[in-house]
Amino acid sequence: MNISHIEHIGIAVNSLDEAIPYYENMLGLKCYAVEEVADQKVKTAFFQVGDTKIELLESTDPEGPIGKFIEKKGPGVHHLAFAVDDVNKSLTELDEKGIRLIDQKSRKGAEGLNIGFLHPKSTLGVLTELCGKE
Repeated sequence: MNISHIEHIGIAVNSLDEAIPYYENMLGLKCYAVEEVADQKVKTAFFQVGDTKIELLESTDPEGPIGKFIEKKGPGVHHLAFAVDDVNKSLTELDEKGIRLIDQKSRKGAEGLNIGFLHPKSTLGVLTELCGKE
């Protein structure tokens, strides 16, 4: 597996309408994209910070993963995403090393990236996402 950089940090928020102004007005960042990923029951907003992005995640369904996360833990850091050359190859490699996977194969995520998640019980408590363009 070849990790090139931190692709993004995912942050669960109650409302993009409330969160985007904080990142823009207080931190001086610019939201460059808002996108809904219907199959993940989430609406996202992206900010570029150097080579890394901040992804704000608003649930579109209380029963979706972000809705459940906010219900249990409240808003805050949800996951850490790494850019890799090949998501499927990386998932297979990590599975062979004993890492518990949420996704056995990559699926489409925001910004057209292929994504796959690693279970936090195998990653020292951090929900980890692998992202790639392949």
